[in-house]
Amino acid sequence: MSGTVPAPRLGDFVVAKVVRLGDLDHLENVHGRRSQLFPGDLVVGAYGNRYATDFYEGYLPAANEPVHLLTAGGLIGTVASAHTSKSGPTELEVLGGLTDSTGAQLSVEDVAVDLPPDVRPALGTIVVLGSSMNAGKTTVASAIVRGLSLAGVQVGAGKVTGSGSGKDHWSYLDAGADVVTDFLDFGMASTFGYPHDRLSETMVAIRNQLAFGGAQAVVLEIADGVLQDETRALAAQLPGFADEVVLAVGDALGAVAGIKVLAELGVTVRVVSGLVTASPLASHEAALATGLPVLTPAQLAGGAALDLLPHASEDPDARSDELLELGGLSV
Repeated sequence: MSGTVPAPRLGDFVVAKVVRLGDLDHLENVHGRRSQLFPGDLVVGAYGNRYATDFYEGYLPAANEPVHLLTAGGLIGTVASAHTSKSGPTELEVLGGLTDSTGAQLSVEDVAVDLPPDVRPALGTIVVLGSSMNAGKTTVASAIVRGLSLAGVQVGAGKVTGSGSGKDHWSYLDAGADVVTDFLDFGMASTFGYPHDRLSETMVAIRNQLAFGGAQAVVLEIADGVLQDETRALAAQLPGFADEVVLAVGDALGAVAGIKVLAELGVTVRVVSGLVTASPLASHEAALATGLPVLTPAQLAGGAALDLLPHASEDPDARSDELLELGGLSV
C-alpha cells in the first residue's frame, strides 16, 4: 500500500478503513461469501460510479467529499442520492492506494484479460434486457442458461454492464454455464460513466471470449432498464449482434413501453419474461397487450429456452441430432 492517498480514478484499487456502518454492512469475499463488516476493519475496493435506481447513485469522490461503500462487491465512491428505503451509507476512510512490489498504483485495468479473437457461437447469442432494475433479468438469464445446459448445449453467460459483484457470476455458474465472464474481466469495476464505444467493444469482446472458450450458445445480460443511457446505447447495437432478445419486465405496461423503446432502436423482442410472470393474470395481460409469448423462468429452464436458438433446426428431431453432433445430449 502506498503511503499517500491517490487522486480518485475509475478502477484504481485502494485500501480503506470502515468508519461507520450503514446499509451495506457486509462485503463479498473472493469465494462469494458475505463477510460481516465492523468499524475499524480494513477493506480493499476499487473506485467507480454506481447507477442503481433502487439503491445508490454514486460517483468518484471529489476533494474533501465523504467516501462510501457503494456495493457489497467493493465499489468505492461518494453517494449522491439514495432510494428512500435506504438509510445512510457505510462510511470509509481511504488510507492509500493498493500498489505492486514496485510501488506502482494497481487498477482493475491491470488484471484485464487480453481481447479475444472474433468468434461467434455456433448456435447464437441471446441478450436479456429489462424494463427497469429488479425486473428479473438475472433470474431470466440464468433460467435460459439452465434450459440450454440441460439440453446438452455448451453455454457461455456474461454480464455486459453493471457494478462489480459476484452474485450474477455465481448465478450463471449455478445454472450450469460452462464458461462465464463479465465487464470486470475487461478492466472496469463498474460500467457507469465509461464511454459508449468502450462498452460496445466490451459487449462484443465478452461474446467472443465466451465463444472462444467453447460456448455453443451465449447468453448476455445488460444491466438496468432500457431508458438508462448506457443500456439504451448498447441496445442500439443489438441489431446484427443479438440473434434473439428477451425482455424482463415487472408488469404489462413495462412490457408495452419496453418493446416500443426497443423497436425505435430497431430491436425486435422475441419473448417477455421476468417478475411479471409471478402473476398468471399479469402474464395474460402482458401477452394480450404485446402479442408475444410471456414465459416464466421455470418454462425457460424447462425447455422453452431451446426455441431461442436461432441457428438450431426447427424440427425437434433434427435439432436433437444437431445438438448431439455439436457434442451435446439428446433433447
